Amino acid sequence: MIFSVERASLLDAVSRLQRVVGSKTSMPVLEGVLISAEQGKITLIAYNLEMGMKKEIYAKCDEPGDIVINARLLADILRRMNGLQVEVTADSRLNCNIKCGEATFDIMGMAAADFPEMPSPERNKSIVINGKILNEMVKGTIFAAAQNEGAKPVLTGINVTIEDGIMQFVAIDGYRLAIRKQKVDISDDFSFIVSGRAIGEAVKLIDDETESIEINVGERLISFNFNGYEFISRLLEGEFVNYQKTIPTEHKQRVVVNTRELIDTIERVSLLISESFSTPVRCYFNELNAVFTCATSVGRATETFNTKLEGENFEIGLNSRYLLEALKAVDTEQVQILFNGSNAGVLISPIDGDDFKYMIMPMRLR
Repeated sequence: MIFSVERASLLDAVSRLQRVVGSKTSMPVLEGVLISAEQGKITLIAYNLEMGMKKEIYAKCDEPGDIVINARLLADILRRMNGLQVEVTADSRLNCNIKCGEATFDIMGMAAADFPEMPSPERNKSIVINGKILNEMVKGTIFAAAQNEGAKPVLTGINVTIEDGIMQFVAIDGYRLAIRKQKVDISDDFSFIVSGRAIGEAVKLIDDETESIEINVGERLISFNFNGYEFISRLLEGEFVNYQKTIPTEHKQRVVVNTRELIDTIERVSLLISESFSTPVRCYFNELNAVFTCATSVGRATETFNTKLEGENFEIGLNSRYLLEALKAVDTEQVQILFNGSNAGVLISPIDGDDFKYMIMPMRLR
């Protein structure tokens, strides 16, 4: 195999594919990128048996062939070279020569035959969505997906439904709930559960030039196609939790707050909270204002926040990180926060409409 390609293009592709390369795996070949050279192009594939990515790049190919090269090593080599063009040569014994400018590296590759074939989803459903919309929907919900591998598998994903021209993303981890809705120009109705980690990696490929993304949904797989990349992931199997019954339909207390001002207040008060301890922020609401307090072994912080309470005075403990992540996902200047006393879930929603809903379960106060 012999080909030459623009170094910057190859480095960019390898760096992006490196995100889905397997790590600490019993199969060393999964830690590599499969490079296939043919007339006029090279195809790069990374696949960790859960998700995969493919990218084609224009290249001058003098001799076709395939080889697998360790992704981290290849990216490090390309990053430190300073020439414009890089030439890669590999022989039948998997000896690989990488040359760029005055620098030359001779490394061992791995057999392409040992690299698992990356599947493609059956095109049961195919939709096209604006890249900016998909990015906002994912970022507005992904933080509420369960991170614990011991959690119920579907809770590590985002439940996506499209019905009557409304796309909805839902994530829930047992302590909080995130819902985003968006009108879309899609006539089909269907739903699926996609891995939060996978779709999170997919949207990292979105840039300012990404106008639209083609999404193909099969029975077990989903693919995202844009910017010359194909990103595939397995869908999560099983029924999503019945989250609708957890959302309160009535409330006893309500406040309307400036989103940015509340974020700044909670960030200041929670400065004393260590990441290793789950210390609640004590929130006392009365008819004139809200008082936020945090007390840890480090010290104590208190701040008064101006807002008018509708309903009876009460006190509640909240996880500051959960509250901040929900507020930072909001794209409106003001939000309403609905309460049902000290022991029920807190609901954050827009003053008008239902484009988003965030619910956080309270923490016990001592």
